[in-house]
Amino acid sequence: MAYDVLIKNGRIIDGSGMPGFHGDVAVKDGKIVEMGKLSGAAGQTIDVEGRVVSPGFIDNHCHYDAQVTWDPLCSFSCDHGATSVVIGNCSLSLAPVKKGKEKRMAEFLSYVEAIPMEVLGTVEVDWESFPQYMDRLDRHLGVNVGTLIGHTAVRYYVMDEECQKRTATDAELKQMQDVVRDGMEAGALGLSVSRNKGHYDPQGVHIPALWADEKEIFALADVLREMGTGIIQSGGGRDAEMQDGLMARLSEATGRPVVYNNLGQSVRRPGEWQKHMDRVNETAAQGIRAYPLCSPNTTTQLFNMSNTQAFRGSPTWHPILLASDEEKLRAYADPAVRNKLHEEMVEWKVEIPGNTISRSWYNYIWVEETKLDKNKWMVGKTLNDDAKAQNKRIIDAFLDLVVEEKLETSFMQAESNVDPEAMRQILNYPNALIGLSDGGAHVQFHGGYGFSTRLLGEWVREKQVMSLEQAVRRLTFDSASTFGLYDRGLLRPGMTADITIFDPETVKPLPEFIVHDFPAGGWRFKEPAAGIYATFVNGQMLMKEGNHTGNLPGRVLRNSRYQTTHG
Repeated sequence: MAYDVLIKNGRIIDGSGMPGFHGDVAVKDGKIVEMGKLSGAAGQTIDVEGRVVSPGFIDNHCHYDAQVTWDPLCSFSCDHGATSVVIGNCSLSLAPVKKGKEKRMAEFLSYVEAIPMEVLGTVEVDWESFPQYMDRLDRHLGVNVGTLIGHTAVRYYVMDEECQKRTATDAELKQMQDVVRDGMEAGALGLSVSRNKGHYDPQGVHIPALWADEKEIFALADVLREMGTGIIQSGGGRDAEMQDGLMARLSEATGRPVVYNNLGQSVRRPGEWQKHMDRVNETAAQGIRAYPLCSPNTTTQLFNMSNTQAFRGSPTWHPILLASDEEKLRAYADPAVRNKLHEEMVEWKVEIPGNTISRSWYNYIWVEETKLDKNKWMVGKTLNDDAKAQNKRIIDAFLDLVVEEKLETSFMQAESNVDPEAMRQILNYPNALIGLSDGGAHVQFHGGYGFSTRLLGEWVREKQVMSLEQAVRRLTFDSASTFGLYDRGLLRPGMTADITIFDPETVKPLPEFIVHDFPAGGWRFKEPAAGIYATFVNGQMLMKEGNHTGNLPGRVLRNSRYQTTHG
């Protein structure tokens, strides 16, 4: 047989978790056809010199819904070995949408996921229905893209402005079910909902999905039960599961896998990750498929007080965050405003919905960079340290610096996944999926694209919390099987040739830096990768040593029911 591609001299780690072996992989017509010691002729032969040859990584939680329309690579997930991404998470998708409603729809995505509106405003929306959106994407992709139908989008499409005012009528429920059914019949991977009380629109009102009662959520999820396909994803699922078992009840009622955010160690909730595991152990023992996502990343965000999400939800702080810089400076200098902020955010006399920040946030935010030389002594110190050194209240020390430096001081926040022992247990937990890059979101605060290279570099090579074979399985087969991508996630003859080639001795994420490569002059953080040699998507090389080959072999990933009925 003449092969299209022959990958020679690899260390094959096939995604199953079984021990790796040395050999070759041959590709023909987008499929893996043979593995072993091969010598057939090939259109393209690549000697990978002992590097690991693995299934393509699956980035299972992204928000490239708009970005993919101008960036078919879904950068920067592709830089870190991803060959497939899943978008439409947390109830937020860009379809369905009625003509004239595109801007309002984009606002939900913009504010929750911190993607500038001036960037989203450049997207030419030439679709209305979810099937039309999928077909639009399918014409121009580098990586594969799986789509989830967002509850917020469906609710806004059916209920218009009433979507943020009340529960749905029975007639509206039926309309929403029809919209979900249309999307699932077109091959969507599933439905996404949200219970995250920290998700607002730019006006400070909860996004539409949060106005839905359980009857509505179960009614939409029942479409997937009826069709026997798809997954259910939920933003804010952890709190809902711990409160009344909503995630497990959804899975039990529908028979569908439920994937939700998230299992993680957080200084906001000491010890909760262990209680969460205990809860999931109980439901898994009952045969219920309700799985939290987890991330190898320590969640950090770099921000200044001209542009931050850190204090959303505070009645006094929230509107200030939406104001102009001049209005911000006036507010932050006002003693009356400071007193209110002190009561709300230091004394906690007001409950902040969504648990959006630690009650001792000033111990987990530190000064990263100052604009004035006289303030450089603060760099590397927490806000609490700075306040004690000056014998000031937290709020006063913080906002004195902010006002003096005209909102330009850089701060760093880190509250999540900072305990190495907790992370060892979380990353090895079999009832959780590793992923949650949030690729395409929070673009001016941090990049989580490198979850895969961080797992392989920091947690496997450096800290040795699991074997390389287990890590590859976690990045490939685990997500492929849960999300219904049954022809991917393993290196086997007959499987689709999504392949990642990497050097286990050097693979890692590199430091972030700012690039101005978004439409309308928009900027974002780029997180490059080291050690990713090449990726193949559907049998064609997409990336080599960090550079795009020019090929666009990606496709929209469609559910098993669609594949069965359409061949």
